[in-house]
Amino acid sequence: MTEPMTLPKSDFLRVLTERGFIHQTTDLEALDAACLAGPVTAYIGFDATASSLHVGSLVQIMMLRWLQKTGHRPIVLMGGGTTKVGDPSGKDTQRSMLSEAQIADNIAGIKRAFEPFLTFGDDGALMVNNADWLDRLGYVDFLREYGVHFTINRMLTFDSVKLRLDREQPLTFLEFNYMLMQAVDFLELNRRYGCALQMGGSDQWGNIINGVELCRRVDAKAAFGLTTPLITTASGAKMGKSAEGAVWLNADRLSPYDYWQFWRNTEDGDVGRFLKLFTELPLDEIARLEALPGAEINEAKKVLATEATALLHGRAAAEHAAGAAKAAFEEGRTSQDLPTIEAAAAEGLHEALIRAGFAASKGEARRLAKGGGVRVNDVQTDDVDQPLSGFAVSAEGVVKLAAGKKKIVLVRPV
Repeated sequence: MTEPMTLPKSDFLRVLTERGFIHQTTDLEALDAACLAGPVTAYIGFDATASSLHVGSLVQIMMLRWLQKTGHRPIVLMGGGTTKVGDPSGKDTQRSMLSEAQIADNIAGIKRAFEPFLTFGDDGALMVNNADWLDRLGYVDFLREYGVHFTINRMLTFDSVKLRLDREQPLTFLEFNYMLMQAVDFLELNRRYGCALQMGGSDQWGNIINGVELCRRVDAKAAFGLTTPLITTASGAKMGKSAEGAVWLNADRLSPYDYWQFWRNTEDGDVGRFLKLFTELPLDEIARLEALPGAEINEAKKVLATEATALLHGRAAAEHAAGAAKAAFEEGRTSQDLPTIEAAAAEGLHEALIRAGFAASKGEARRLAKGGGVRVNDVQTDDVDQPLSGFAVSAEGVVKLAAGKKKIVLVRPV
């Protein structure tokens, strides 16, 4: 294992180093030489545990994007086979078992997240499914061909296994097989596409090492591994979560406006780091933005929000979201670009707060209002039992509802 001490010579690894993507590599010098010698094919795997990826996967997606932008070939590996087992890495309990139909539906949803970031085609990025080979492996053949290359002693030292056992949480034999299956993925991609590099989060280090070693032992092929650091916020929270839940990448699960707001609410101490990781702005411009004094750092947050949203949802959607936020929070006027929900006119205001995701229950809505956190049409109210029909509607037939300083929706009484 090596860690980057000086800037690599290849464009790809230099960009990753300068922007803070690299945590560990198996042989940085040799990988740098391979990147200089010609296009390198690299992959990252994504299990299909939900119908969309969330912001926690965005570091990996951006890394694949930089790989392609610097002249190399990315492979997006869909885990149609490995999802049936479940990766124990970073988990205290076994993942829920999904049906074949659920996995297929999730893969269809996940695919949409990659289209804005990568160019697919004959000479472009590839998207493949490990079910194509894992589903065909007979278990005895799998053990005889690959099991002989792994020792239980070594497998017990990897964090994905060790942490679960240290916490006295059960680790099923099914899950124990996961790292072997991921190693086979690397070998298979190496054989089919000449894939020489596997990338992933730092929790995947053990799984990646197994794949690197299997490629070398079975086919005597050069193979490399690279991981990214665990991305947490300045306050220590895990990246990809908000007060309302996961920050999804698919627009049908999270609107471009709400996605923009997530980035706008970045903590001051994270602005420069997130600009490097989640936008393509030049480093000198990022240095200028993160050095803005006092309240001016909010301007850098707006740039971060707009640039990150533009990469995923397109420039037009990002500009609309920025304009809607400006209209709502800086100019105090209603904008049709804000998210709109419907709520029963005869129901109390608490129903609208729950539908908007601002409160989980009537009791929580009441506590939020009593604390001064609810505004209707820019006027504070503590009466969440008042029917929605009791508030004035705009010319567009909506009521503006805000919770706290940064959450706002338009509510259409029905």
